[in-house]
Amino acid sequence: MSQTEIISIEPATGNELWRGKTGDVDAAVDRARRAWPAWAAQPLATRIELVRRFANEVRKASDKLAELISKETGKPLWESRTEVEAVINKVDISVTAYAERTGQKKLDSALQGTAAVRHKPHGVMVVLGPYNFPAHLPNGHIVPALIAGNVVIFKPSEKTPAVGELLMECFNKAGISAAVAQFFVGGPEEGKALVAHRGIDGVLFTGSAQAGIAINKRLASNPGKIVALEMGGNNPIVVIDTPKITDAATLIVQSAFTSAGQRCTAARRLIIKESMYGPIIDEVKSLVSRIIVGEPFADPAPFMGPVIDNNAADQLVESFLYFLSNGGKAIRHMTRPDDSLPFLSPSIIDTTDMPDRPDVELFGPLLQVIKVKDFDQAIIEANRTRFGLAASLIGGSPQDYNRFWANIRAGIVNWNRPTNGASSNAPFGGLGLSGNHRPAAFYAADYCAYPVASTEMDQPRATIGVGLSTT
Repeated sequence: MSQTEIISIEPATGNELWRGKTGDVDAAVDRARRAWPAWAAQPLATRIELVRRFANEVRKASDKLAELISKETGKPLWESRTEVEAVINKVDISVTAYAERTGQKKLDSALQGTAAVRHKPHGVMVVLGPYNFPAHLPNGHIVPALIAGNVVIFKPSEKTPAVGELLMECFNKAGISAAVAQFFVGGPEEGKALVAHRGIDGVLFTGSAQAGIAINKRLASNPGKIVALEMGGNNPIVVIDTPKITDAATLIVQSAFTSAGQRCTAARRLIIKESMYGPIIDEVKSLVSRIIVGEPFADPAPFMGPVIDNNAADQLVESFLYFLSNGGKAIRHMTRPDDSLPFLSPSIIDTTDMPDRPDVELFGPLLQVIKVKDFDQAIIEANRTRFGLAASLIGGSPQDYNRFWANIRAGIVNWNRPTNGASSNAPFGGLGLSGNHRPAAFYAADYCAYPVASTEMDQPRATIGVGLSTT
């Protein structure tokens, strides 16, 4: 049964932050369809100017937006500010990407006219946003879609509607109407209805593999709808020989525990050569022991806030206990200071001796450690997953990295860098359960418009040279 009202709760306090009534799917789609022809007919330069104005509106509201992100997600204020900057920067990146990825081409021939390639928008696009980056990640779909000439219905996660509302207000204040950039309140049932609606031309999704697979199945018999799925990962970070123990430990901690582990690119599995195990684990434990976990606006600033809600915290604690009872050995226990709030300590567990390690995305501050004998075994272990989003190699030589890059199945492959923190100037996506080969970020332009090939002449001119009788 559909919810009639969506209520947003601050993770760090348990207080109600926002509430709103769920929207009417048919009315929202009808409104968008009526708005699309005029928006698509706008010159590209006009659409670009309007999204640039949107960036200026976000700049004006940057403090308010950052504070709201921190309240609604629980992430530290410093991190929310970096998210707001990413929202602003997305505009220039998307303008450049649209020109590069969907540029016009013409080939002239005096006898055959002009061969041209141009791009058209799909129409009405649904953007389904996640809660971990409630402004930046949906914005990475919305801005490219609008530039291309689509209209957008944005349904944020039911856990972060307040940020979604403020984001869309910035579009509307910039002169993009609320029918072209439309905020829609809803839960899972409304999301399903939007995906299946006959008036929707495309679905741009960021979220869990489970939800993404459901969308893919629902639309499998409808190839006319463009579908871009940005899903999660069971991401490996592999450590082989390196003298830089402190740096390696820092990269591991950044990969596993930034955003309280609530990033799709977060390291879930630390795969480590046994000769490096002792010094690396000692250094990681030392660094993790210094991590401040606290509410978003605390002074000194915390490294980590809470996870999104109590249900997520419960599931993570249960997962840690499952590992313990099935062969895992705790390196650092997961603790929860207050059962009424979703604050968790960063936890590490050695799962080397577990006979069956679950291949799931545990979306929180829980890092598994797997000891291996050599680099060959490390690569095999890293690929032992149905996901394929991000992977990092720490240590080794350029030849080792070339081998790692060639053999790892992932859409993001890094060397001596964290698994997370991907650049918006590059494609962002994965394979397997991590995506459907439609990467976002710089390549989002590819799924926001489709190519149209044309041959054109100013006047009709044609002859039939063979096969006609003389009378």
